[in-house]
Amino acid sequence: MESYKEGINSIEVTVDKSHIVTIGERLYGESIELIRELINNAYDADAAEVKVSIKDDSIIVEDNGLGMDFDGLRQYFNIGSTLKRDSPKSLKFCRDRIGEFGIGKFATLSACLCFEVWTKKGDFQARVTFDKQEWQGSKDKWHIPLEIQKSDPGLGDGTKIILKGVNKRFDLSDIEKRIIEAVPIKAPNFSVYLNGKKIIARFIPGHRIPFLEGTEYGIVCGEIIISSPLEQDISNAGIECKVKQVTIAKDFFGLEKLLKNIAQIKGEVNADFLPITSDRTGFIKDTPQYRKFLEVMQRVIERAKPVLTELSERKENRRTRKTLSDVLEKIKNALMLNLDFCPEGLIPIGEGVSDTGQAGFIPESKTTRDIKEKEEGVLKPLQRKKRQKRPQIKKLTPTAVIKRLKVGQQGVSCCIDHFGPDEPECATEGTIIYINRDHPLYQKAAKKKDTYELHIARLVTQEICLMKDCRNLRQAFQRQSKLLRDALAGPITSA
Repeated sequence: MESYKEGINSIEVTVDKSHIVTIGERLYGESIELIRELINNAYDADAAEVKVSIKDDSIIVEDNGLGMDFDGLRQYFNIGSTLKRDSPKSLKFCRDRIGEFGIGKFATLSACLCFEVWTKKGDFQARVTFDKQEWQGSKDKWHIPLEIQKSDPGLGDGTKIILKGVNKRFDLSDIEKRIIEAVPIKAPNFSVYLNGKKIIARFIPGHRIPFLEGTEYGIVCGEIIISSPLEQDISNAGIECKVKQVTIAKDFFGLEKLLKNIAQIKGEVNADFLPITSDRTGFIKDTPQYRKFLEVMQRVIERAKPVLTELSERKENRRTRKTLSDVLEKIKNALMLNLDFCPEGLIPIGEGVSDTGQAGFIPESKTTRDIKEKEEGVLKPLQRKKRQKRPQIKKLTPTAVIKRLKVGQQGVSCCIDHFGPDEPECATEGTIIYINRDHPLYQKAAKKKDTYELHIARLVTQEICLMKDCRNLRQAFQRQSKLLRDALAGPITSA
C-alpha cells in the first residue's frame, strides 16, 4: 500500500461511474440506510461513541474510533477492498466487523449533493470532499480532493462524516427504529446518540422462549417473545434475524399459523455464519448454511408450539374455567333434587331419608359385618373379587381445563381439552368426563355465553345419566332432560 507523500492532494476512486451510480442510488434505494451504514462503519473502527445529528439540509455522523491515516482513506474509497474480510476482528475491542464489501458510504449519493470525510489518526489529520456535481461532470476516472491539515493535539482520534445539501427529509422516530434494528447498540463499549438522545434497545414485555443450538457452521441463539394479546402494531411484528448483531430480515417461521394476532410475535435470532446479500437486506438462501439455519428454527418452533398454544388460549381458558365451575355447581344442585339419578360415587352418604332408596343408606363397616355373621353362625367363604379393568386415561395438553363435581365420596372429574375435530364431542373413562373443544358443535356454541353454558351442561348431564344406567338409553335421556331443566331453568314448584 502506498503511503502518503507530500504533494498528494487527491484520492483516486477505483471504480467507474456506472458502478457507483448502481451501488449508491440503486442498491441503497432507501436513503435511511446510509445512516445505518455510517454508524456500523464507526463500530468496525472501534468507536465507543457515535453522535448522529440530523438537520434540515445536513447530516453529521461523528465517532471517536481509531480514525484513518492516508492508507485508511484509500481503503475507505476502494470498493471491493479485502481488508475487512482479511481482518474480520477489530483491533481494539476485537469486534466482529460488520462491513464486508466497502460500498456503504456510496449510499450517500442518493440523499445529498456533497459529503465530507474528516478524520484524524495520530499525527495524520485530513479532509476529503466528494462533490456529486463535480463528479458527474468529470470523466470516468475521478480524483476526490484531499486536504491535509495540521494535526491538532487537542483533538482525539476519530472520523466525522458530513452530508451537505440533503435532498430528503428524515423522520427521527424512523431513524431511531432503524438504528435499534440494524446497529449493534447492545454491544459493550458502544453507544449511539441521535440529536443528543442516547439510543437504547427496546424492552419488549411478554413471555420469552429462549433457545441455543449449535451447528457445524456456528451457533444459532436468541429468543421468541409473545407479547400482550392487546398488541395491535404489526410494524414491529416478526422475529429479527441478525448477523453480527445487525438485523438482516424478519420472519415468522410459521408462527403466524399458531397465533391469531401476529402482532404478538416478536424476538430475535442470531446466526453470524449466514451469508448475506451485498446490500445487507436479505440472505443468500441457496446455501447449506441457510438450509441448516431453517432446519434449526423448525426444531425451535416445534418445541415452542405447546407454549404458544397455552399462551394463545390463556384468556379463553379463564372463561372456560368459570363457565365449567358455574355449570357443575348448577348440576350439583339439580342432583340433590334428583337423588335417584345419581350414579354410584355421586350418592350423598347419610344425607337422605328412608324413602330415598340408596341415597340414605349407610353401609356397614367390615367389623360390624363380621360380628353379625358370627352371631348368626354363618361364615361365608372368601370370594375373589373380580378384577376391574383400569380405565384408559387420555393424554392431555397443557391447556386442558379440569374441574371436579363432588357430591358423594368419589365424584366426577370434567376435562375440557383438544382431542381433534373428528373425535367425539364427549366421552367417559371411569369417573372422568372428557369434552372435546375441537368439535364443531363446541366451537359454534362457545361463541355465545348462553349457548356455551347449555352445551357444557348438556354433555355433562348426558354422561352422568349414562353412568347411572347405560343399557336403558330412553330412560337416561329422560333423566338428562329433567336434570338440565332443574339445573338451568330451576325446578317446577306448585303454586
